[in-house]
Amino acid sequence: MRPSCQSCSTLTLRTFSPPAPQSWRSILGVCCAFVFPILLMPLASCGNSALHAEQMRGPSPSGFRIESAAFKDGGPIPRRFTCKGADISPALRWTEPPGGTRSFTLIVEDPDAPGGVWTHWVVYNLPARARQVPENVPKQDHLAGGGFQGLNSFGRAGYGGPCPPTGNAHRYFFRLYALDIILSLKPGAARSDVLEAAKGHTLARTQWMGRFKR
Repeated sequence: MRPSCQSCSTLTLRTFSPPAPQSWRSILGVCCAFVFPILLMPLASCGNSALHAEQMRGPSPSGFRIESAAFKDGGPIPRRFTCKGADISPALRWTEPPGGTRSFTLIVEDPDAPGGVWTHWVVYNLPARARQVPENVPKQDHLAGGGFQGLNSFGRAGYGGPCPPTGNAHRYFFRLYALDIILSLKPGAARSDVLEAAKGHTLARTQWMGRFKR
């Protein structure tokens, strides 16, 4: 038996009638319980991200790039540039830096070393006019074209080539920083001192990575 028009209206009104105020408060409470933690998660992670921003940032959007003709980015490093060969530094070159660059800092490090990051080369206060470093840079405090070399994790000034323990290949990052200052450091500074002095003065950063295993 078909319901009368009056019954249809009653059914329709009951079906689409809005929830009571108490029901809306319950719904809002549930939404807040799920949504607020999600919104707060990025804020909680900002502090940790900021601590590593200087080291983890990718290549500069300005087009600032470093490269080496000795090996491809991500490819194997020839033995002559390691402790199993002549242990000499590879030649590097880079593109035009951002305006306002006053010096360059070059740091080569192995993040896969068993005891933590192993520093293989620290160079700083390279002149702003520099666009390359030649192969086989002398292992001394002062560079002929200007700039200083710091201490590597071997305890020596200059370049110390890859020398990992037997096993999987390690990654070696050649990181170049364009700075808006000349660092007030003497020759022979440690990596940590150079990075601390450069903090807040990096205009651009670029890197080239090679691998080596034995």
